[in-house]
Amino acid sequence: MRTITAIVPAHNEEEGLPATLESLARQTVPPDRVLVVDDASTDRTGEVAASHGVTVLRPPRNLGSKAKAQNYALPHCTTDLVLAVDADTVLAPDYLETVLPVFDDPTVSVAAGTVRTRHTRTVWERGRSTEYLFGFHWHRPIQARANSPMVCSGCCSVFRRDDLMSFGGFPERTIVEDMDYTWSQQIAGRRAVYVSDAVALAADPEDLTYLRKQVWRWMAGFCQNVRLHLGSLIRHKPLLALWVHLALLEIITAPLWWATPFVTAATTGQPLAVTFAWWAGAELLLTAPPLIYAAHRRKLPLAGVLLNLPCVYATKTVNLVYAWKALLIELVLVPLHLARGLTVYEKGRADTPRGRTTARTAPVGAG
Repeated sequence: MRTITAIVPAHNEEEGLPATLESLARQTVPPDRVLVVDDASTDRTGEVAASHGVTVLRPPRNLGSKAKAQNYALPHCTTDLVLAVDADTVLAPDYLETVLPVFDDPTVSVAAGTVRTRHTRTVWERGRSTEYLFGFHWHRPIQARANSPMVCSGCCSVFRRDDLMSFGGFPERTIVEDMDYTWSQQIAGRRAVYVSDAVALAADPEDLTYLRKQVWRWMAGFCQNVRLHLGSLIRHKPLLALWVHLALLEIITAPLWWATPFVTAATTGQPLAVTFAWWAGAELLLTAPPLIYAAHRRKLPLAGVLLNLPCVYATKTVNLVYAWKALLIELVLVPLHLARGLTVYEKGRADTPRGRTTARTAPVGAG
């Protein structure tokens, strides 16, 4: 029987933490121990965690990033497996029961399930919900069938502790530790696994201010990992390198695709309404089938899923802006020693309903 420790890094998370800890307590296969790292919170995070009967670890100062907080807890883990779960993520009751069997394969180093949004109240949450449904029911299954997933989501990943310790813990050299570890393990010949039936609900940014912070961190982190790992991926994990190149190609060509109806109207003399209708129809043809499948698979109201579809263009616009910014800074200016790259870890949500937020500083390798 495998043993498992859950690590929950928490910085000013008194509002969302109870739901996370309750979801861990409700697991059909509960973790043997839960460690909450109260990372210099200025609210009641520590007291809330203690009231749930879990072990609370308090570093002497703010550690600066999620990976550092996780590494602070790692010496306290003596179990076979380690579950890293964000303090705003709620796991389905059978999450661990569903994920754990993949570790019967001794080559599996890390595994994670499907991520969905906890809330769909604002245009940004609705857009992110659509992105998740599309990505986890189109891109991720294809990558899984090819045994080369792009990332095991950091909000809900299970790690083989021996591999994690041998690697030196959660990587701190990039701003997104989950992608760094997923790529590193696959380069080393270990397996990363996507478990589609395991579901985690994440609290995503509800306004543009925090969406921008999250997307910038994700895009900069992706490019940092490209800078750090691409050569090794090409040599040791070519299919994963293919997904990375396709992602880069999508970023580069996205402005051309979005400009297509306007360019077509200008060069052919057709009314913009006509060219835009053809463009929108092509978009719908490419996007709708995975969403329809996702609605069926997750037993979601199809009308609600499709009504959220226009919202994804708001989040896609933010994604595109920061993807290009990341390409320029992390893949051009940093190698030329003209910029340092992203080193500040900022959460994608306000700390509390009153809106306090604290930036965390994390070291980022130059690659």
